[in-house]
Amino acid sequence: MKAITGVILSLAMLSATALAAGNIDAGKAAAEKYNCASCHGKDFNSPIDPAYPKIAGQHKDYLEHALKAYQRGDGPNGRTNAIMGGQAKALSAADIANISAYLSSLPGSLVLKK
Repeated sequence: MKAITGVILSLAMLSATALAAGNIDAGKAAAEKYNCASCHGKDFNSPIDPAYPKIAGQHKDYLEHALKAYQRGDGPNGRTNAIMGGQAKALSAADIANISAYLSSLPGSLVLKK
């Protein structure tokens, strides 16, 4: 019985880890569904306005944090932007993980200086 319980717990932990990691294919579908490219550019690296960020190749954890901050809105650790606030509020936790995984997998022009 303990062996079965151990296997079940291990599978549950693997499932939770997979969800946290995000699914690139599901993220691509969600990015298309929510029309992220309309502002961030078809390659997510050429936004329609210079004030909008290039998000292709961005760090996954940063993207997740930013989307959650837009969901929180005007408050502690929140971000305010009428467009992004409205877009982010519609996202589930899985959408955020998946979109972040997809965008971070793309080639980007972000430059890191050491």
